[in-house]
Amino acid sequence: MSIRAEARKRAETPTSRRSQTAVAVAGLIFLEVLFVILYHFGNLEVHVIETIATGLGAGIVYFVILYALEHVPDRRATLWVILLGAVLFRVTLLPLVPSLSSDPYRYHWDGQIQLAGYNPYLVKPDTLALGARETPLGHPLSAHDMPNIYPPLAELVFRAAARFLPGNVAFKLPFFLADLLTVFLLAICLRSNPQRNFRLAIYAWNPLVVVEFAGTGHSDSLALAALVAALLIIRSRIGVSTILLAAGGLLKVFPVLLFPLWLRRAGWPRSGVSWAAAFASAALAGLCFWPYRSAWAQIPPTLAYFGAHFQDNNASLFSVLRAFSGSADWASGIGVGIVVALALWAAARRLEPKRAAYLIFGAILMLSPNAYSWYFTWIIPFLCFFPNPAWLLLTILQFLSYHTLIRYGILGDWRWSPLMLWLEYAPFYGWMGWQLVRRRNGLQQDVAARIS
Repeated sequence: MSIRAEARKRAETPTSRRSQTAVAVAGLIFLEVLFVILYHFGNLEVHVIETIATGLGAGIVYFVILYALEHVPDRRATLWVILLGAVLFRVTLLPLVPSLSSDPYRYHWDGQIQLAGYNPYLVKPDTLALGARETPLGHPLSAHDMPNIYPPLAELVFRAAARFLPGNVAFKLPFFLADLLTVFLLAICLRSNPQRNFRLAIYAWNPLVVVEFAGTGHSDSLALAALVAALLIIRSRIGVSTILLAAGGLLKVFPVLLFPLWLRRAGWPRSGVSWAAAFASAALAGLCFWPYRSAWAQIPPTLAYFGAHFQDNNASLFSVLRAFSGSADWASGIGVGIVVALALWAAARRLEPKRAAYLIFGAILMLSPNAYSWYFTWIIPFLCFFPNPAWLLLTILQFLSYHTLIRYGILGDWRWSPLMLWLEYAPFYGWMGWQLVRRRNGLQQDVAARIS
């Protein structure tokens, strides 16, 4: 028996398997204590320095847990601990009133004005004296000087939530439930993976995910749940999967970039299923847009206004491209060109869908003019399939992006600190570069070994 086989046999003893559950239980306790601390802060904006420190501390615990889970054989009992922790962490932060972002209050306002008979694509908080136009902390709503830019299915959800869940905390319930659904869908997706527990914990116990969805209530969780559901059934139900992908794109625009790949994998243009899925997706989009049809001519100028006035918010490569080109338009154009080219390449190659989503969403986050912390939740489900320590580190370092609230809370000045941006992104790009060098050296060694 080889040394490696003996080591593997020793690693798979009952004691080592029990140790995975013990590690998970200990990790659950430590993380829960930190989330309870966040809950007791109450207003996280007022305690933003403490919130950042606690989030980074939770990240350290999270990395230790992931390392331990990865290096110990899976045990079924550990899976139940991970699922229990996922629910417990989220329930702990669900009662928090949103304070790290004003976006949930904009969702609420959009829902309220729809109930009053207004079209959210035509009116803006600055000019419509209806509903709460400020957060409970006294800040104006996000993008208060422009109409809404959220996709129509998201607006329909906001309207339903405003009708049946009018409170600031209750309004978060759909996003909380969608996030939990994503956890359980990922557990199903990973059921045959020998490292199921480690990979599931990447999303289920990620502190940024818990804070952004359960604590703050961002709507991205709805689109993520639709996308993961589409991935789960793409092999067996490609038509239904395509419609779910379309629903994801009608909740948040990112999944639209995967639509060509889905159609190609359905056999487009030769397959009848692909055409049926395309028409069904178009019909779904038409139904969702129909209540807002009077604003169709207004949507392009609103998007143009957003693109011109919302730039360089926590951005990384966009800032570099703008510095070198001297133009925000050039920087945006280059970024869009790269992402669209990547999406078309993935479709032409019929790339494996999870890998395509991982590459495309990663490119969006690196090249986007706006890379708010909750945007980074989009990469985390795909790290369950393609674990990458650099990306995992960046999701935790996103807590540093909340440094803007310190100055904003005192002076009302929204400004990003270059130092904090360096602290966020330099470790990530440095680690990614080191990984590429290691991979290249490994390939060169393999080639040399084969030649010899």
